[in-house]
Amino acid sequence: MAAHLVRRCCWRHFGAFISPVSAVPVSVLVPAGKLAVARALPPAPLASFHTSSPSSWADGFSVKELAEDSRSQEYKVIGELIETATSPQELLQLAELRPLTSNQASLIITQLSRLAAEKKLETESIVLDKRFQQLVSIMDSQISQVWNNTLVSLLKSLYYLGMDRNSTEMQSVEQEVLWRLRRFTFKHLAFLAEFLVVRQGKESQLLNEIIKKLELRWTELESTRTVVMLMSRVGHISPALMDRLEDKALELAEQFNPDDVRKITLALAYQNRRCVPLLRAMSYHLIQKHSELSLNVLMDLIFAYGKLNFHQPQVFQKIATNLQPHIPTMTPVEVTRCIRSFALLKWLSLPLLEAIAQYTLDNANQLSVTHLCSIILSFARLNFQPSGSEDFFSMVHEALQSQLHSLDPHLLTDLVWSLCVLQQAKAPYLQQVLAPDFHTQIRGDQSLKAQNLQLKLIHINAAAKLESPGYRGPFLPPEMLSVAEPAGEKVTLLQSSLREALVGVLGSQDNGRFDARTIYGWQIDAEMVVNSENKPLPVKNFAAPHLLCPEGTKPLPSGARRIAFLRWEFPNFSNRSKDLLGRFVMARRHIQAAGFLVVDVPHYEFLDLKAERQRTAYLKDKLSKALAKEMAS
Repeated sequence: MAAHLVRRCCWRHFGAFISPVSAVPVSVLVPAGKLAVARALPPAPLASFHTSSPSSWADGFSVKELAEDSRSQEYKVIGELIETATSPQELLQLAELRPLTSNQASLIITQLSRLAAEKKLETESIVLDKRFQQLVSIMDSQISQVWNNTLVSLLKSLYYLGMDRNSTEMQSVEQEVLWRLRRFTFKHLAFLAEFLVVRQGKESQLLNEIIKKLELRWTELESTRTVVMLMSRVGHISPALMDRLEDKALELAEQFNPDDVRKITLALAYQNRRCVPLLRAMSYHLIQKHSELSLNVLMDLIFAYGKLNFHQPQVFQKIATNLQPHIPTMTPVEVTRCIRSFALLKWLSLPLLEAIAQYTLDNANQLSVTHLCSIILSFARLNFQPSGSEDFFSMVHEALQSQLHSLDPHLLTDLVWSLCVLQQAKAPYLQQVLAPDFHTQIRGDQSLKAQNLQLKLIHINAAAKLESPGYRGPFLPPEMLSVAEPAGEKVTLLQSSLREALVGVLGSQDNGRFDARTIYGWQIDAEMVVNSENKPLPVKNFAAPHLLCPEGTKPLPSGARRIAFLRWEFPNFSNRSKDLLGRFVMARRHIQAAGFLVVDVPHYEFLDLKAERQRTAYLKDKLSKALAKEMAS
């Protein structure tokens, strides 16, 4: 009602300005071939038009002053009519009643675009209307007089209405925008960049020029909203601009709300930009200022942190705690996305994982095979066994065993490998991937993906031999048990320090074997043999069925034992934990099942010892304790 009254009042005032030109022939006001009556204004507004003369407005003003005041009021009234119009017809009618300036024509075009978007109108009929074409002609004839704000909106409106990009008028508008870039505000430039990156893409000359201006004027940026928009929608086109946006975001980090943080971290993740100072700053303020986070924010944050491999334990704990109540109401896609992100970050949150295990049991009918595989793979990476593991894995086996033939070979291999980690791989799973017709398809393939697949098959083969007493085959052939060594693998500090300290334990180089590659797909950092009196023996003299290339032939003396030293680096553990990840738990189990007495050398104990004599004493003590424990058992 208020808008209607404003519009009615504007039409009343507008009548005062068009009445003096009523003496002009109708043919001037109405396009040729049209009847004047056909383009009359709505009856209600026109009924109250008045014809007061300018001399009656005020006494004592010069003719020039009165004319300027009249033009100012007229421009204001036309602007209000444009803003309050509720249909395209009202806007197009304005073009017939009074000669318009190029800026007014541009405003009408912009408003037409807004109405078409709001009311979901067909734009083709608007563009083909002769009155619209008249507006475009007026705009194009004096394009240099269109105001900056209007020009920026005009370009977007013409694109929305479906104007041909190759038309003269469109090229004229784009060229005018290009010429005026230096006069535009930073906000104008950002608005244009956001729009053009969608409409024209990174090959646009206009967009490239705008980005250059943004790179030069980035210090003018003060709005958090603009920073977020540019980083998420434009930054991927220009690494130089993204560098400056990251610096500005670091300045404004305290002002970001959770949704801003979500959008920025996603932008960094999609562009694979691991800006640690910015991530740390946003994480700090997120913890300090925002106690409750929405589900979308929680999901996107954990995904982005996982993709960037950015570890922030306080944030992980907060996300896990906030996510747990949402688990029962989440969709299968959200649950699998959540658990995969936590697994990627190696974050072991027992309450959250228990909630996901219960969700899996409660919603087994809604979970697809792919969803179920994702949950199993994530549990295996974290070496998580649900408290109700018997019920959980009964449901898993029931759902999966009939679907094994339909799975992609790589996914099937990952699934069976994960079940081996969790010690849940039954004979049908093992037979499916160890069958000759399954692994022949990767034989001879030297790609990294094929090598990773082969290595996992070797681990599965080891689990079948060492941990499945009832399994009778098939097994991998001997020629499949060797995988090419990874190229360019660096020697770690723990690895070199362990070799140096072991010299004092072995007594002689002949008493040890280093970096032994086994037929089980695992590498033993150091191997030794001790007799019944716990004295080292020359290891190369004895048969070693666990090696790919055995050296000795003698059987072990009575009472002798094989010792394996296994180093555990920082990445082998769950985040901020002393619990090994599932892969390394399985490695330890297999080596132990192969007849070795395992001596664990974790980084957090060994590297804290600075002197070599301390490290040698540490290894001797660990060895003595392992032997004593084995004898006691």
